[in-house]
Amino acid sequence: MPHDHSDHDHPHALLPPEPALRVKALETLLTAKGLIDPAALDEIIDTYENRIGPRNGAEVVARAWSDPDFRTALLEDATAVVAEMGFFGRQGEHMVAVENTDEVHNIVVCTLCSCYPWPLLGIPPGWYKSDAYRARVVREPRKVLAEFGVDLPEETAVRVWDSTAEVRYLVIPQRPAGSDGMDVAALADLVTRDSMIGTGLAKAP
Repeated sequence: MPHDHSDHDHPHALLPPEPALRVKALETLLTAKGLIDPAALDEIIDTYENRIGPRNGAEVVARAWSDPDFRTALLEDATAVVAEMGFFGRQGEHMVAVENTDEVHNIVVCTLCSCYPWPLLGIPPGWYKSDAYRARVVREPRKVLAEFGVDLPEETAVRVWDSTAEVRYLVIPQRPAGSDGMDVAALADLVTRDSMIGTGLAKAP
C-alpha cells in the first residue's frame, strides 16, 4: 500500500532503509552488548535456511510424486496432511499446495512483506523479501523466472500466488524425467528450495 506522507523526523527514519541493513545494525548492537554470538547465529540461520526447512518440504514433495493418494490429499488439504507429518507451527498454520504441470507453472510471492512457510521451507531467502522480487514477479513473472534460469514454453501459463498472514503456499514441482523407480529419500534429494517457491525446477537425477 502506498504512503503519501513523509515523516523524516520519525525515529524510524534514522534506521537504514534496507531490511538487511537494519538486521545487520541490530546484530552489531547485540554482539557489542555480548547478547549474541555471531558464529552461533550464522549456524542457526544456515541450518534453517538450507538444511532443516527445505528438507521438510522436499520430503512432502517426494511423497506426492510417489503416492497418488497422498498427492490428492495434499492438494485437497495441505494443512492437515503436512501436520500429520509433523510439519506445523508458526508460519505454517494454513497451507495450500499447488502443482506445476505442462499447462501451468506456479510461483509464490508475498507482496506485502515476506510471509513464507517456515516449517516446510525454513527461513526465506533474502531475494524473496526484496522489494524488487515482490514487485516484479507480479508484473513480469516470465522475465523474473528467466533470470532464475527457468525458461518455460510459451504455451505454459504462469500463475502467481500471493502469500498472506492467512495462507501460505507450497509449489509441487514437476517430477523430473528419469526419476522412475527412485525411492522417496532419493527423490527428496532432487527437490530444491527454489523449486518449491516456483523460481526453480527440480534437479535431474
